[in-house]
Amino acid sequence: MKNHFCNVLAIAGLLLLGNRAAQAQVDPHFSQTFIQPMTLNPALTGAIDGDYRVSAIWRSQYSNLLQTKGISGEMTTNNNVNLGVNLLNQTTSDRAYSFTNAYLTMAYTGVRFGKDAMHYLTMAIQGGILNRRFDISRMEFGDQWKSGIGYDPSAATGESWRTQNASALDMGAGILYYDASPNKRVNFYGGFSAFHINKPKSPYITADNGEVVPVRYNIHGGARIVVNEQIQVVPNFFHQRQQEARETLVGLYGQLNAGLKTDFVLGANWRIDEAVIPFAGVYYNGFTFGFSYDVPFTPSTLMMSRGNSIEMSLSMVLQRKGNADTKAFYCPRF
Repeated sequence: MKNHFCNVLAIAGLLLLGNRAAQAQVDPHFSQTFIQPMTLNPALTGAIDGDYRVSAIWRSQYSNLLQTKGISGEMTTNNNVNLGVNLLNQTTSDRAYSFTNAYLTMAYTGVRFGKDAMHYLTMAIQGGILNRRFDISRMEFGDQWKSGIGYDPSAATGESWRTQNASALDMGAGILYYDASPNKRVNFYGGFSAFHINKPKSPYITADNGEVVPVRYNIHGGARIVVNEQIQVVPNFFHQRQQEARETLVGLYGQLNAGLKTDFVLGANWRIDEAVIPFAGVYYNGFTFGFSYDVPFTPSTLMMSRGNSIEMSLSMVLQRKGNADTKAFYCPRF
């Protein structure tokens, strides 16, 4: 079977931090996390069935009150090193708040063992900038609401802010095991990562030294199971913790080989106690399009969602000139 499975499954992801823990949420998130794999585990950088991969994703939440956009690029090298860059931006619809991350990632893939050295232990380090920006002129405060008048944008506010724009160095790291052996019925993978390990500061409103961004810990894993020449399935799990915010997801995705250059993927994840996330994707000749829809099913998440979250993504995998698409299955994306 051709090696398009990774390219399609890469867009069927896991949500990072759920609405249930919204008060403790710090990092923006996607349901199709594997379109931005470096935000899940830096060691996933370059784990693709190709030489280059460029991806873009858009997410709308809370009836389009909050939008999150991401773009990333990855490449493999011949020196046991994979390189990647990713940019993520989250803004409110009124542009009063903006959260931006920009990172460079390097993954070392030289640790291999087992028969034919097809078992990989990949380690990675990530560094970049974490920025948060507030536009006070676009915000409304309680003391600007007047009895009998309503909101008066010209009224002065007693709110004080130490700064409206702050940036900090941010670091992350990860480790990943996966079995890249070809022609196996079952290939396992698993990984662990940590973000904000240098404890960057966010100096807003109070405290001279600023608020410390809490470390985010991720663990994920699963298996690729070959059913027959046309069908493969990937059961997967994901657990994340950031301060008091926790989330656990389990899911199953299946791929149908529909033609020489075409694959279809259908599946869903269950964000435990919060939502079901159905997903559909199509791959054609190097391009992959994905669509997912977060469906909350508890009273609290239904009330908070103000409409279900929608995501759309597009990715492209390329080969170097003269490099035939003959690589072994090489995808620990879930």
